[in-house]
Amino acid sequence: MAKKIEKRIVDFSVHQSDTPANEPEKQIEQESLESNVIHMHESVARPEMLLGSTYKIKTPLSDHALYVTINDIVLNEGTEHEIRRPFEVFINSKNMTHFQWVVALTRVISAVFRKGGDVTFLVDELKAVFDPQGGYFKKGGQFMPSLVAEIGYAIESHMKMIGLLKEESLSPERQALINQKRREAESHTQETRKTNTDASFPPNSELCQLCFTKAVVLLDGCMTCLNCGDSKCG
Repeated sequence: MAKKIEKRIVDFSVHQSDTPANEPEKQIEQESLESNVIHMHESVARPEMLLGSTYKIKTPLSDHALYVTINDIVLNEGTEHEIRRPFEVFINSKNMTHFQWVVALTRVISAVFRKGGDVTFLVDELKAVFDPQGGYFKKGGQFMPSLVAEIGYAIESHMKMIGLLKEESLSPERQALINQKRREAESHTQETRKTNTDASFPPNSELCQLCFTKAVVLLDGCMTCLNCGDSKCG
């Protein structure tokens, strides 16, 4: 829009831009650097050597443990954009009973890893798988709904280790309350064992599907309930 000047011009000055003169050059340089940043995608070639971690899974479902190995790839190594991402997963065991679905699971998970993007959703999907037989308890009393879910927990631990997932920490007040409740529970358990003979089952016993008592143990190669006598071998 044109503006008519009705008074004499007695002085003038050049308006300076708020943006420094070299700012466009810096912006171009930054865009160039970002364009060279390698992101995880299917076309990323597998290096000759990958960093990896192996997690042992021992369940009461088998005499043999499972070993979950997760290999990571380091992208943009030596730069400010360096990041470590899971690239592939392998599961090995002497027990070949579940060989087919284990191989299928590892291939699907590895394909999702190499696809890129947010792969943390795999943890929630695997942990949500439930065994029709009811799952099992780990040492310490942690319940595992299925073997697939425990594989999900192993992957979750690995993602937390490499910084892909954040470790959820409790507040000091909450932690103090939990410690107090734990001491009360341990005291109650010791008193119960003195007066209750039913508390004499081994601590690693499984839950019986017939009497719903945590008293199933492996006897002579067969899972047997010490409470009602139910046995998988008939």
